[in-house]
Amino acid sequence: MSTNKPFEKFIKPELKGAKKKEAIRQQKRKIKAESRAAGDEARRRKWEQVRGIENKFQVSNNKFPVSDNNKPETTNRQPATGNLKPESELMPLNKFVAHCGVCGRRESAELIKKGFVTVNGDIIYEPGFKVRGNEDVKVKGKKLFLQRNLVYILLNKPKDYITTAKDPEGRKTVFDLLKNATKERIYSVGRLDRNTTGVLLLTNDGELAQKLTHPSFEVKKIYEVKLDKPLAKKDYETLLNGLQLEDGFVKADSVGYADANDKAVIGIEIHSGKNRIVRRIFEHLGYDVKNLDRVMFANLTKKNVDRGKWRMLQEKEVRLLKYLNQSFTKNKKTV
Repeated sequence: MSTNKPFEKFIKPELKGAKKKEAIRQQKRKIKAESRAAGDEARRRKWEQVRGIENKFQVSNNKFPVSDNNKPETTNRQPATGNLKPESELMPLNKFVAHCGVCGRRESAELIKKGFVTVNGDIIYEPGFKVRGNEDVKVKGKKLFLQRNLVYILLNKPKDYITTAKDPEGRKTVFDLLKNATKERIYSVGRLDRNTTGVLLLTNDGELAQKLTHPSFEVKKIYEVKLDKPLAKKDYETLLNGLQLEDGFVKADSVGYADANDKAVIGIEIHSGKNRIVRRIFEHLGYDVKNLDRVMFANLTKKNVDRGKWRMLQEKEVRLLKYLNQSFTKNKKTV
């Protein structure tokens, strides 16, 4: 009597349930990865074709150059590389976009993921896609150029101004105050809401903006807060110990009464970059913020800069910002 049982171990069993669904997901991932790799390779070939790059061992579809007597011969000809940079000088696409002064690196990554960025006519969705800097890179159809002149401006922001470049509602923006400051395209490092005043940095240096806004660097920010009533002692302690908001735990690095005769005026130092964080902290504790003024950002203060006025940063100030001097970052606890 014949049976197939001895051969069952050679037969691939049919997957069912969760295992079948996972196998389908893995297959889709594999197909996407292969498609992405094929696209990258096609773009690389197109890029080389546009610039006249050829393989020094490939002429007329032969492995080696061929002489008149059909015998292979050696060649000293080098590939036509033009202005190519070595692999070590390649940069991620989101970094390139940031260096062109469009926005910071994180914002650049979002633009790329949404399909707003093209390289040599091809839409790129990977922020880490490598470029050399001489490609035809466009954002929303506008060609980008690396910034030659880096600009750093400190503005003492007044009330009723927003920090975006344009506002569909026609509200005033901080760029209305900077019309004659520079011909370069600049943007704000972080944001202050419409009713918050004080220190605001604007630049076209995408790499610096990335450092100053990234949570890992914990750059200090100091605010003077005017509340609708004196800050209670228990709430003072809560600020130092921390509290839970809807988007996570947060606490002040330091707190103090800015005016000895008025306990409704508070000085608070914080490194969190969450949106409207200072206002939300006090609103959570039951206070209404009447005025909010940022008096320090990193090593920058509004000293000698009147409200609504601006000045260029000094070379020393820029150098301190770039190297993130420990005096204006949160002190790390040593174990």
